[in-house]
Amino acid sequence: MRTPCVLLLSALLLLLGATPPAQAAENGEWAVYPAAAQLGSRPYFFLTADPGSTVTDRVTVANKTAAPLTFRLYGADAYNTDRDGGFAVRTQQEKQTGAGAWITPERTRITVPARSAVSVPYTLSVPADADPGDHPGALVALDERITPGGRGGVAVGVQRAVAARLYLRVNGPTVPALGVEDVTVDQDRPLVPGTRTSTAVISYTLHNRGNVTLNPQVVLRARGLFGRTLLDRDLTKVPAELLPRQKIRLTERWTGSPQFDRADVTLTATAKDVKESGTASFLAFPWLAAATVLVGAVAGFLGLRIRRHRAARAEAGTETSTEARREPSAHVST
Repeated sequence: MRTPCVLLLSALLLLLGATPPAQAAENGEWAVYPAAAQLGSRPYFFLTADPGSTVTDRVTVANKTAAPLTFRLYGADAYNTDRDGGFAVRTQQEKQTGAGAWITPERTRITVPARSAVSVPYTLSVPADADPGDHPGALVALDERITPGGRGGVAVGVQRAVAARLYLRVNGPTVPALGVEDVTVDQDRPLVPGTRTSTAVISYTLHNRGNVTLNPQVVLRARGLFGRTLLDRDLTKVPAELLPRQKIRLTERWTGSPQFDRADVTLTATAKDVKESGTASFLAFPWLAAATVLVGAVAGFLGLRIRRHRAARAEAGTETSTEARREPSAHVST
């Protein structure tokens, strides 16, 4: 029997969450970077254009292996991944709507000899009605080889790709805007307070509502009753770049959250020229323990009432019997 082949595009499409390093995008076998005098001296494309204009540039693909490699060249839109907000680009099969749709390489298929590099011109045609602001994308070199992988009844084929980032700004008004939305708190507390450490998972959506790329920083603060500081933390699991019109769901774990308190959680996100906050409140209360104590108290109260009632009835019965014994009897003679 033939096993069906599922084609997977490798995650080497610049799934990078950190700030762009000063080096070309590569995977050890080939590299993709803007044409320059030497590898890595110009690691990314930074372009500015007016609506309706055309920009020309050159992309270089370097083969580091001992055999020729053949690639498909295409332009792609960039986005933030749901997993961690990293920088990623669309596959060739996906619809491109931004910079990826405006990029046209002079050649879409190239063969690069062993230990050599090939530069290909491309044009970037900005539509006349393009929105002002940032339109991130990439020039992608997709290896034509399909590497077998996977086990079982389905054979998995993997295609690898490397992309050079492209940061395009279309001239016009820029509007930075940031939102902290849908803040929630999920608690995990012991049934009996003090028997183990409690935790809380704080979830929130970070939303770039503007038209420029932001480099956000987020601070988490929690205040208890009477304004007591319970938590004050600079968050590290925040994307270095939040692209325009992108939103990501992030979580932060709070170990040692209160077990008996009322807390207000505030997340404050800042970037250049913007600052926004989102809040949520929660009540940490040992409901099971309180319910157990309440049930015990009610049961004790009812038991005491029953005992008092029985004691009162018994005392009343004793008094009646004593009075009956003391009553004089009448004697009738004939």
